[in-house]
Parts: sequence; C-alpha cells; structure tokens
Amino acid sequence: MGQKSSRLNKSIYLTSRESADLTREEASERMGWVSASKIEKIENGKQPADPATVLAMAECYKDATLCNHYCACECEIGQKYVPKVEVKELSQITLEMLSNINALSKSKERLIDITVDGQISEDEIPDFLQIKESLDKMSLIIDSLQLWLDNAVSAGKVDDSVLQ
Repeated sequence: MGQKSSRLNKSIYLTSRESADLTREEASERMGWVSASKIEKIENGKQPADPATVLAMAECYKDATLCNHYCACECEIGQKYVPKVEVKELSQITLEMLSNINALSKSKERLIDITVDGQISEDEIPDFLQIKESLDKMSLIIDSLQLWLDNAVSAGKVDDSVLQ
C-alpha cells in the first residue's frame, strides 16, 4: 500500500479507498475500466462521480456506504428521495428498531382510529404526523440494517448465499 493522504477533509471516496488499503493504481487495476487519474479526480472533487464508477468503487473497496452517499448527497433525484443512512453497529440498529417497534405498537390503535373513515380531520393531524415520523424513523432503521448487511456481505462476514 502506498502512503496515505495527509489531506484534511478527505472525500468519502478517498477514505474508503484508503480503508481498503489500496493505492489508486491498485484500485484501478481491480476495477479494470476506471483509470487511476479518474479515481484521483473524483477523490479530490475535480470531477463528479457517476453511478457506474461509484458502484465499481463500492464493490472494489467492499464499502456499500459509497452508494448511499452518492444517491443521497450527489444525485439530483436521490437528494430529494433517498435519505442519508448512518453506518451503525448491529447492536445499535437492533436496539433502535426494538425501541421504535414499541413506540409504534402504542400508536397502532390511534392510527386505526385516525384512518378508519379514510380521512384525516383537523384535530387528528398532529397525532397522524407524529405516527408518520415514527414510521419514517423505522424506514431509516431498516435502511441502516440493510447497509450493515451489505457491508457485512462485502467484507465476507456474512455468506450471501444463505440470504437467497
């Protein structure tokens, strides 16, 4: 492995490659079609990343977080529709999920009351928005679990053949 960059404010692409313990040349060789100069330009913000290159980097570096970062932070459509997912430990994800399930269980009856008539009245809106916020949080927790699993499979910690 070559010398690591001493730059401050490293891009996610640079830190991911360095975490994979690869030089730009080694990464380029493993990807087969992405040049070392293109990797450098993306890492230094001189050239925008594109989906195919980010996917190749994510697979090469065994880092699925690159895909979420690209979609949530760099893709125009993703910035509007894809949430930024935090990388967390499995234990933290599990505890957050269980806590959120408990909160949603308590809200279940209220959600039924609110939606049974197919309309949301003025006085029901605050409760409905609070329940929606809990559901949005659960969605992020599930995305975090999926990201954890994708990274575990990439790193060889989980055999993806048993997930099929």
